[in-house]
Amino acid sequence: MATATPHGLTPFPPERPGRLPEPALFTERGFCLRALRDADLPRLCDLYASTRSEEMALVPWPDGVKRQFIEQQFTLQHRHYLAHYPEASFWAIEHRHSGGVVGNCYLLRTPPEHLIVHISLFPDRRGGGLGSALILQCQADAATAGCGVRLHVLQTNTGARRLYERLGFVAEEGEGAHLLMRWNP
Repeated sequence: MATATPHGLTPFPPERPGRLPEPALFTERGFCLRALRDADLPRLCDLYASTRSEEMALVPWPDGVKRQFIEQQFTLQHRHYLAHYPEASFWAIEHRHSGGVVGNCYLLRTPPEHLIVHISLFPDRRGGGLGSALILQCQADAATAGCGVRLHVLQTNTGARRLYERLGFVAEEGEGAHLLMRWNP
């Protein structure tokens, strides 16, 4: 269930022209991409929390303090993405029938490489092909424009790293806790 997020979050920019074509797998399974709206922020905060749940389980804080910390971290991440990638497209991955946001994707489409700024799915949607289908669509879109694709992954996120390697991304260099990966058509 979505909970409140901190006030004063920067609003999402209007939808960029040239939406990414929806992967066939999305259509087959009833999913779609749509521009994120400010009303999605509580659900996105829950999505962010799901990506930190294993880490937070090890912290001996009361649940309320953990949630406050997660909301603060989400707020900082949200502001960072909007400030540093204002030209990116910010999409929700949504199920057409339930209307629920199950993930998100932030994509900056600028030559010579498109940048997958962020991609995430709720745990119950991971491993079912949605992420792979979306990344493959990002790669196809970049190849059509004569571009490669880059992304960063937490060095400790071995599952995501294996996925990216299966999709042809090559690890290049570490940047702190993150690893830069590139794909070229």
